[in-house]
Amino acid sequence: MFRLIKREARNILEKDPAAQGLVEVLFCYPSLRAVIYHRVAHKQYKKGRILLARLISQRARKVTGIEIHPGAILGENLFIDHGMGVVIGETAEVGNNVTIFHGVTLGGIGGNPDEKRHPTVEDNVIIGTGAKVLGPITIGKGAKIGANAVVLKDVRPHTTVVGIPAKEVENKGNSYSV
Repeated sequence: MFRLIKREARNILEKDPAAQGLVEVLFCYPSLRAVIYHRVAHKQYKKGRILLARLISQRARKVTGIEIHPGAILGENLFIDHGMGVVIGETAEVGNNVTIFHGVTLGGIGGNPDEKRHPTVEDNVIIGTGAKVLGPITIGKGAKIGANAVVLKDVRPHTTVVGIPAKEVENKGNSYSV
């Protein structure tokens, strides 16, 4: 567990230019706390201790403002910048080196509880502030989701989507066009 904490803290230190040092990250970053709580809750969830797992996840929500269902699968080096209002649903899967900004929802759109209802976010994805990524869709490796986008369909790897509903944009030098 100590290696996990150290690795996740170093990841935050690398990704956040406002972070002044490892001690600050360890004591002041809700992202780190939320990930630690989730790792503990997820282990309990996998053992079938659902109520205990949910109690741990709800404690994390109260402490950090970040709600991660204990059934969600999180990769390494997840950075939730600011964090307040982030929601990650039960069947969501988040890859490695993903950055999520505050107010993001990785949510479901109903369906059978025994089916996948939440997004899969592959490695090296950035999800902007307030984005809503909904349903059993896949966000491809290296994709970028713009702030406040509503994503209801798969996003191809290494593409940027913006808007409501989200549409792929074309990078033209320093500007983007839909």
